[in-house]
Amino acid sequence: MPGRVEGKVAFITGAARGQGRSHAVRLAEEGADIIAVDICKPLDGVSFAMSTPEDLQETVSQVEKLGRRIVAAEADVRDHDALKGAVDDGVRQLGRLDIVCANAGIGSTGGRMHEMDEKTWRDTIDINLTGVWQTAKVSIPHLIAGGRGGSIILTSSVGGLRGHANIGHYIAAKHGVVGLMRTLAWELGEHNIRVNSLHPSQVNTPMVMHEGTYKMFRPDLENPTVDDFAEASQVMHLLPVPWVEARDVSNAVLYLASDEGRYVTGSTQTIDAGAMLK
Repeated sequence: MPGRVEGKVAFITGAARGQGRSHAVRLAEEGADIIAVDICKPLDGVSFAMSTPEDLQETVSQVEKLGRRIVAAEADVRDHDALKGAVDDGVRQLGRLDIVCANAGIGSTGGRMHEMDEKTWRDTIDINLTGVWQTAKVSIPHLIAGGRGGSIILTSSVGGLRGHANIGHYIAAKHGVVGLMRTLAWELGEHNIRVNSLHPSQVNTPMVMHEGTYKMFRPDLENPTVDDFAEASQVMHLLPVPWVEARDVSNAVLYLASDEGRYVTGSTQTIDAGAMLK
């Protein structure tokens, strides 16, 4: 049987590991070829280890083992020309574009809004919001030119639907993604291009599973462990789990990318173990 996205091409940012790699592999399992982009270098102010060229090559290897094609490039979503070059080259090699997953993002603690330094604010907005807009911007001409419609999936967060102290820069960016999604859904509906946003709770990826997150969730402890974080994180959910897995989010991506979601646009899709009801 053909896969649910057989013969389609997906452009994924932040594809070297975590949710991005998971999305690439899940879509490849269902027949898609992949254009994969990641920054693959450290960033000032980000406390956890960023992706590496070796991580991106592992994504390439996993997709190719599934018998699918992949074009990978190191690019910063803040760099419009590099991002455009990557998607243009991918479309040239793979022949089309159908699915866009604007997944790249960072997380950091920033303190109270009135105490946050400008660089912390600006870096997060530039990557988590402007980078999402630029990903859509360089992709949309290819989707329209293809004449087949398409699906744009923007990664937000439960933090894009509710507030939280000490991460106002992240909350603001992720709320902005929702406004971007709703505007694009209005603008692109006539081309049969659907636009939706994803809102996961904590996800078991390197962006979440590190000491900075543990301390944010357990400020009462001097050296909190992953188990301490799990206890606090589970309290946020209705279901008895402390976090979701990247593949849980990827299954939502697949639904929105496939014909099963052909009439779904302008929606906020939660993968949150019930967090939004708490």
